[in-house]
Amino acid sequence: MKTIAAGTFKTNCLAVMDEVRARKESVVITKHGKPVAKLVPADETNDDIYNFLGGKGTIRGDIVAPAIPLEEWSRIK
Repeated sequence: MKTIAAGTFKTNCLAVMDEVRARKESVVITKHGKPVAKLVPADETNDDIYNFLGGKGTIRGDIVAPAIPLEEWSRIK
């Protein structure tokens, strides 16, 4: 895995991004010699942020009806 200083990354950002995409290899960005971020190639087929809980839950009962019966609303006030 390649490492690059933050200052160098700042001046060559677009070129580094193109290199990561082309080589499919991650780059660690360092500040004062310590790693602070990692630039990884994007997976175009799978986005782990969206729909990561898809299919994990189930619907039970009526999801449109009020949770509390209308007769009990007067007691809540």
